[in-house]
Amino acid sequence: MNNSAMTQSGDPDQIRDTVFVVVPAYNEAACVGRVVEQLRRVYPNVIVVDDGSSDETAAIARGAGACVLRHAVNRGQGAAIQTGIEYALQRGAEYVVTFDADGQHDVADIRRLLEPIVRGRCDIALGSRFLGEALDLPASRRILLQLGVLFTRLTSGAKLTDTHNGLRAFRRRAAQKIEITLDGMAHASELIDQIARSGLAYMEVPVTIRYTEYSRAKGQSSRGAVKIALHYLLGRVLR
Repeated sequence: MNNSAMTQSGDPDQIRDTVFVVVPAYNEAACVGRVVEQLRRVYPNVIVVDDGSSDETAAIARGAGACVLRHAVNRGQGAAIQTGIEYALQRGAEYVVTFDADGQHDVADIRRLLEPIVRGRCDIALGSRFLGEALDLPASRRILLQLGVLFTRLTSGAKLTDTHNGLRAFRRRAAQKIEITLDGMAHASELIDQIARSGLAYMEVPVTIRYTEYSRAKGQSSRGAVKIALHYLLGRVLR
């Protein structure tokens, strides 16, 4: 079935074999196996990019059925996502989804992201916890995320409600335009910049994020958020 036919059908369930889910992972042995198993119940093509982990992330992900790519050293989430997207496109992906390894995302939300794409309403769908639900989100984290939204609006002009959500979906031609150069967490702002400038249609879709003790412990501090902003601004100057 070609891409135009899939768009006309408008049914995300009809295109599962052409969806590649990219999961960046760094020392996620505690969660990555369960995440991969849940994904593969619905989507057969799961790519875990082990970003130089020192634990058993790669082995566990492979054992759960994922295709595992590995960075020899820890480069950062941006680099892992770029590696995964490039590999997915090489394997013929028609749709690319990015999905976090820490268990915060709901696999059912992938279908919600794909639906407007296959129906021809957009080329890129971005998950938003603030249009959907953010369960057990700490107040301090909410403030940081909202400051991130303001920062991105000021720098890119993109009017989004959630700019640091790892759950995203791209049509192939949109994924081909993504070229993440900032290896670390600043990639999220860089990615929004590229989407805003691409000329491709994008929209936000309500999704659910579940915060656990594990995921909260791995989150960004206010000091870390400042470093990310500075890294992003420096990257813009150098581009």
